[in-house]
Amino acid sequence: MMPSLVARSVANYQIASWRRLLPKIEQFESEFVKFDDARLRKESLSLRYRARSGEPLTKLLCEAFALVQAAGARSLGMRHYPVQLLGGIALHHRSIVEMQTGEGKTLTATLPMYLAAIAGHGAHLATANDYLAKRDAEWMRPLYAALGMSIGIIEADTPQPERRKAYRCDVTYGTAKEFGFDFLRDRLLKRHTGDGRKNLLAQMLGQSQAGADEIVQRDLHFALIDEADSILIDEARTPLIISSIPGESPEVRNTLYRWASESGPLFVEETEYEFDHERREAVLTPAGRRKVRELPKPTLLREIGLIELYEHIERAIKVDREFVRDRQFIIRDGEIVIVDEFTGRLAEGRKWRAGIHQAVEAREGVEITAETGEAAKITVQDLFRRYERLAGMTGTIANSGAELRKIYSLNVVVVPTNRPPQRIQLPDVVVGVSKLKWQKIVEEVKEISATGRPVLIGTRSIDKSKIISDLLAAEQIEHQVLNATEVSTAQDRMEAEAKIVAQAGEIGRVTVATNMAGRGTDIKLGEGVEELGGLHVICTELHESARIDRQLIGRCGRQGDRGSYRQYLSLDDEILKAGYGPKAARRLAEIGQQASAALPGYARRFRAAQARVERDHFRGRKMMMHYERERHKMQMQMGQDPYLDSPSS
Repeated sequence: MMPSLVARSVANYQIASWRRLLPKIEQFESEFVKFDDARLRKESLSLRYRARSGEPLTKLLCEAFALVQAAGARSLGMRHYPVQLLGGIALHHRSIVEMQTGEGKTLTATLPMYLAAIAGHGAHLATANDYLAKRDAEWMRPLYAALGMSIGIIEADTPQPERRKAYRCDVTYGTAKEFGFDFLRDRLLKRHTGDGRKNLLAQMLGQSQAGADEIVQRDLHFALIDEADSILIDEARTPLIISSIPGESPEVRNTLYRWASESGPLFVEETEYEFDHERREAVLTPAGRRKVRELPKPTLLREIGLIELYEHIERAIKVDREFVRDRQFIIRDGEIVIVDEFTGRLAEGRKWRAGIHQAVEAREGVEITAETGEAAKITVQDLFRRYERLAGMTGTIANSGAELRKIYSLNVVVVPTNRPPQRIQLPDVVVGVSKLKWQKIVEEVKEISATGRPVLIGTRSIDKSKIISDLLAAEQIEHQVLNATEVSTAQDRMEAEAKIVAQAGEIGRVTVATNMAGRGTDIKLGEGVEELGGLHVICTELHESARIDRQLIGRCGRQGDRGSYRQYLSLDDEILKAGYGPKAARRLAEIGQQASAALPGYARRFRAAQARVERDHFRGRKMMMHYERERHKMQMQMGQDPYLDSPSS
């Protein structure tokens, strides 16, 4: 039997066994709902005492879930559905749970979070951004309070004393990024406290000296990850880095970057450099190196070695080819701000490594920021592998079960929907060129919105959202645009995003969005929309991960609502180049240029290209895990801390 089929049959067996617990939970709940508020908190206190006395949490599960169910009904007016109880049981048993959009993951999370928290070691819920962490924590706060549980929130601007208090709470909500940075800061503090370097350390960590020797986190006991596919897979290789103090001679460094940026586009592919499309790197040929030596250079660069000049030219070529404004980044207030390719949101505070960020700044003519060293570093993957127990929730994970089992030792459990889905898949539309694709999309939007049905148009990047927005405006189709450039501050952006997405299901509404619309906020249908057929989703391209496409599709057909979606494709789409390489992509684009009709037979080639890219990314994550393991082993043998930059004191 295939491994995936074995895993699926095991998961089905587990769900069947967990279903047998539901009557027992219901029996406990029927007693707890009779309790007054004080008696409910007293029962919770009793359960906490039993857990801290060593009684296994699994033995307490039915009573704990029944208490949470009773507290939810009383404090929020929300009673957990049986499928949410199943999801909670799976989460307790080290699983990633796939629950469809609108099935109530936020409420489901309270079940395993409470059960883990009563053991007294703290429980972390990691979300994708500060807005969701604060929103979900405040939303669920009355439920936890009804059970006598404290709740803390970690945001990017939370000061150290408040962070310490938040981590001492029973339940702590925050982002994966903030949990990781706090882990690294604590690591640095533990190493340097008392060695006479407090002033330097406080400067590096942005703290006052008085607080520089106080750690904030407890041990990493239990983490529940919301949007687990995004955090554990898409962002797995993202390094969280605390920078050390920058080096000297910015004038020479800036001159070198600007010279390389001006010179890079002068080099000819296949003659003076070769481009590795799998690794996305440029390598100079002997002719290219000779050209570097012959190019005129500013006086300041006379002392720069040839190897460094070659590296800067290769980096400049890579940036010129691979980094496109309004796709990978935007320019805001004279600064380069990265756009997260998986979420479509701005990656505030992040920088590309190995000089890439400075090379982009040089090309775009903005101020070149200082390169910094790494005082401490951990990847998202390594951070969550350090937790004693781990679980996660998402709407799209089932196809990645093998990777999650191998890397994180987690099961994948698909929880059935509370109501049968009514989402309709319309036939793909495949055309030769993108210009025709955009025209056909506009025609469909005009046709669908004329009936009063709301339409959501998903794009891969900011520049593509602008293309479709301009075409809709030319046809005088009123619409909203949701991408990372619309609002200035992070908090305002998240609030504006939530508002636009929440209104996207109203009658006649047309919304254009990047990946931002795929996660976090449900699209609820306006009055009368269900009768018209529900929300219609138009997918304008395939992403490099099928899960991101499924996230967008999941915006329609929420909680058994009606809805439909259609995928548009053209033979000059980027996924073909990413999957098959530039030569094969050029051949397909040439076929597209000559085509005069739709090309439905080519749809399978797009899915095959997407599958190839997904396999490449999976291999990269496995290689990173192997590399990190070997590096950690070697550094531990040498008496070094694997997360810090030099040997331990």
